[in-house]
Amino acid sequence: MNLPNKLTVLRVCLIPFFVVSLLMFGGSSQLLRNLAAAIFIVASLTDMLDGKIARRYNLVTNFGKFMDPLADKLLVCSALICLVELKQLPAWMVIVIVSREFIISGFRLVAAEQGIVIAASYWGKFKTTFQMIAVILLIINLPVLGLLTEICTWIALALTVVSLCDYIAKNHRILTDGQM
Repeated sequence: MNLPNKLTVLRVCLIPFFVVSLLMFGGSSQLLRNLAAAIFIVASLTDMLDGKIARRYNLVTNFGKFMDPLADKLLVCSALICLVELKQLPAWMVIVIVSREFIISGFRLVAAEQGIVIAASYWGKFKTTFQMIAVILLIINLPVLGLLTEICTWIALALTVVSLCDYIAKNHRILTDGQM
């Protein structure tokens, strides 16, 4: 197993530790929240790092193509579901974000069957950046950062919808006639 794939597996292995740290004692321990934030940040950085290493050193594998986006979705969805449990995010907001991920994954699956690769768009990259920032701020949960946290959360939600519309607009033919 190459280094990028090991980083992807590490990211998946960090998820249970992240969830336990965040949810233990009902999220009331700031120390454990900080630990959860640190784990989330490390896991998020492995997502960025494994892709860069794989592309730079030509270490792209089928395992990596499958597991990397799955590991990313598992990490983000785990965080969002924990934040619903802690009553820091409304369930409807998480449903919108998770639904977007399922829709885009479906598009990519259908496109792959047709030999088409749908690359990540700038909107998708902005969405991911703001989601990560919002999740970290929500995990840390400091009152002094409340307004910033709320702004980042709403921007992440807006970018989620915008990026979904962008993907659909650019790739709708994949579902309608199989042509790009």
